[in-house]
Amino acid sequence: MEAAVFDYHKEDDPVDFEAFQGDKQKLIQPTSLKDPKFEKLKEALVYWINSTLKIEHIVVQSLEEDLYDGLVLHHLLSRLAGIHLPVEDIALTSTAQIRKLGMILEELDRRLGPQDSSGIKWNVKLIHNKDLLATIHLLVAMVRSFQPELELPPNVTVEVIVVEVTRSGIKSNVQTEVLTEERDTDSDSLRNTEREDPIEQLLKLEAHKVNTVKKAILHFVNQNMSTMGLQVADMDKQFADGVILLLLIGQLEGFFIPLYDFNLTPVNHSEMIQNVTLALDLLNDTGLQVPSVDPQDIVSQDVTATLKVLYALFKKHKGKKMQQEEELSN
Repeated sequence: MEAAVFDYHKEDDPVDFEAFQGDKQKLIQPTSLKDPKFEKLKEALVYWINSTLKIEHIVVQSLEEDLYDGLVLHHLLSRLAGIHLPVEDIALTSTAQIRKLGMILEELDRRLGPQDSSGIKWNVKLIHNKDLLATIHLLVAMVRSFQPELELPPNVTVEVIVVEVTRSGIKSNVQTEVLTEERDTDSDSLRNTEREDPIEQLLKLEAHKVNTVKKAILHFVNQNMSTMGLQVADMDKQFADGVILLLLIGQLEGFFIPLYDFNLTPVNHSEMIQNVTLALDLLNDTGLQVPSVDPQDIVSQDVTATLKVLYALFKKHKGKKMQQEEELSN
């Protein structure tokens, strides 16, 4: 019996290369995996996913390990495009995961458009096999399509080893794979300065100009809060517990926030954080993202953070308010 086993593995048995012919695989070079630009891109994508799915309490830690079964991609598709596919939320078997991924990628490909002529960058097999390169290509394409205003780290490339099975054997070569668009870093830096947050720019001006803008925002806030019998006198402090901020968001966006969803009379730091976190989540849900603002910033009465949130609301709703007033006067 043992002899038969060894005979089965004898060296002159032919290897069936034809069964694998045409197979091509891309492997990221180890040096590229440690490239700071590449690591920064991974971090940006993880942060984007977690921010988008925060309200659903989904947390991604690894692009390689957390996206292969389709759960995260399905929720992203739902949040970003409003598409709810008839698939099971949690697919436990490999067959179910592949079937689910097939439906998700079919829908995504319809919305993202055809992949470019340089070759297939992602497919069901690659994503399910936890192929990091394919996963990043797919996520970058989703960001560009669904949230083009979101800036990803530019000029990110990786060196890949392309391994291909041919009739004559296995051949390999090294190629450069472009992950994000190329930009002139000097002109990009200039554009970033020009696009600097308006509140950051405001706070660099003279004190009287800052006060003029703050008064305009304060007037806008009180205009909308007057129907509730509330008035804000100290913008820097009265938003710290999140209560007025929540009421203002509900008033402007036209929805009622049940009193049991937040602390109407917060008595400690934790309750204030809960209120402000809910407020920022609501802003995110309405498509109003306020970058670089953490709930702790508002609670600690950080003037810049508070102004960023209020300015975002002011910018979005001031025009609507003026239009309504014009319609009433006509």
